[in-house]
Amino acid sequence: MQPRRFLIAVCLYSAIAPPQLAQAVAPLTTQTVTSGLTLPLYVTAPPGDTNRLFIVEQRSGSTGRIRIFKKGGPTPGLVVAPYLSVPNVSTGSEQGLLGLAFHPDYSSNGYFYVNYTSGAGAGSTFIRRYQVSGDADLANTNGTPVLSYSQPQTNHNGGWIGFGPDGYLYIASGDGGNSNDTGAGHTTTSGNAQDITSNLLGKLLRIDVNGDDFGTDGNRNYAIPASNPMVSGPLAAGDDEIWDYGLRNPWRCAFDRLTGDLYIADVGQNVIEEVDFEPAGMGGRNYGWRCLEGNTCTGLTGCDCNTNNTPSIPRIPPVHTYTHAQGCSITGGYCYRGSAIPSLQGTYFFADYCDNTIWSFRLVSGVVTEFTDRTTQLDPPGPASIVSITSFGEDADGEMYIVDQGGEVFKIVANCTIAVSQNPAPVSTCEGLPASFTGAASGISGAPSYQWLKNGAVINGATSATYLIASVTAGDAGAYRLRVTDNCNEVTTNPATLTVTGPQPAGDLNDDCVADPGDVPIFVNVLLGADGDPGHVDGSDLNDDGKVDGDDIDLFVEQTL
Repeated sequence: MQPRRFLIAVCLYSAIAPPQLAQAVAPLTTQTVTSGLTLPLYVTAPPGDTNRLFIVEQRSGSTGRIRIFKKGGPTPGLVVAPYLSVPNVSTGSEQGLLGLAFHPDYSSNGYFYVNYTSGAGAGSTFIRRYQVSGDADLANTNGTPVLSYSQPQTNHNGGWIGFGPDGYLYIASGDGGNSNDTGAGHTTTSGNAQDITSNLLGKLLRIDVNGDDFGTDGNRNYAIPASNPMVSGPLAAGDDEIWDYGLRNPWRCAFDRLTGDLYIADVGQNVIEEVDFEPAGMGGRNYGWRCLEGNTCTGLTGCDCNTNNTPSIPRIPPVHTYTHAQGCSITGGYCYRGSAIPSLQGTYFFADYCDNTIWSFRLVSGVVTEFTDRTTQLDPPGPASIVSITSFGEDADGEMYIVDQGGEVFKIVANCTIAVSQNPAPVSTCEGLPASFTGAASGISGAPSYQWLKNGAVINGATSATYLIASVTAGDAGAYRLRVTDNCNEVTTNPATLTVTGPQPAGDLNDDCVADPGDVPIFVNVLLGADGDPGHVDGSDLNDDGKVDGDDIDLFVEQTL
């Protein structure tokens, strides 16, 4: 991969306004997952497979490989034998095995799809379907062609593929290479990215891999979704496979797994890197290249930046840009949707391949907020370092990873020290008396929040470190726990049981739920006027005549002795 143009597209925040610097919500760090890989550039996992990561190695020699890393089990670590080897891939700097996507029903049909370049000269891009063998860690080597298209040059191949929330396969293609979308193999009047007729370069494609509209063509094994924007309507003259166009070199697009929104990062030419945002299901968009680099008009042939080649479809401006003063090739990530770091929900991560800078921000009502430079924070502890970031990735749980060209995969984790420091003590009491529980945590980051639970259910309004029941009833019996949440994580105390023994007996002045000789000193002091505690006085008035006197002595002796 050449630094000047290795792109990674990703999930980004929808805003045109300049991002404002804000403090990070959660302290983070990274853990080294594995190392010793050869040109890794992607990591993912099949739906529901929480124990394995699948890592794409661009090529070793002329063989692209998919490797498996097992998080646990009897043999954790990197599996020696590749899950799949793809022979004879192209060896140009940006070519090789570039993409991997698991079918949504992989657990039942075993299908997965790869994107790779192969062939003489600049070669062609091939989308091919494979299937797992009887060994879950080994794929069958005989694949089925799905779709292919020629590459005029060895750069700007795109390479990302992924299934959308609609179940269709999306394929990101670059404009074919060279510079300014010009030269041999590029449409002279408009460039490939703006040419929507018999030209799949510079596009985002969408196909249905569960159908086949080309039964007699063994190299085209897919169907066209009827809702694709160029099947009918103002763009009907275009190729039916096209979902979006006007892209230069999209690399690592990403769907937000919560919202279904699509994020496309597009590597710039000489000045500007950009990320495009697409609300869920809204295709047919023109993202501007080669007429626009970011929001800047290029002035190239066929470009009038005040209008559009397809007037009925306006060009869509990027949601975020940065100049080559900050880097040279955008590398994207994902919107965090895991569960291990609750405060990070919806935060988008991206990086620059050349400068090794990692940023994050969050989209709130269309505005980028909490823009943060995470580079220092995510520098792994010890001698390891993250350089030449080629991709981010997600596992089946939505936790996020970073891949670098040096052969390493890192996991983004919370740099947390929060821990329970005090468990609440059990309480045994009787009806009518108060009961309280207190818990605590140490190593808290930021302002904590507290929530008490009874038998696992939230107690409304119980949001402090101490929970007080002013007057216990039989229905209050149960197990009480405190959940403490900081900016990073949450912990929950051990349960403390509240046992309710019944109504408080008459003469129980020391509130131990037993009327016995232990109550005598209190009664005597009340009788002599030395104890004016209202509770003690009321409890000593056993005949309820409004005063404590000799008439109460016989009753007290009967209750306690």
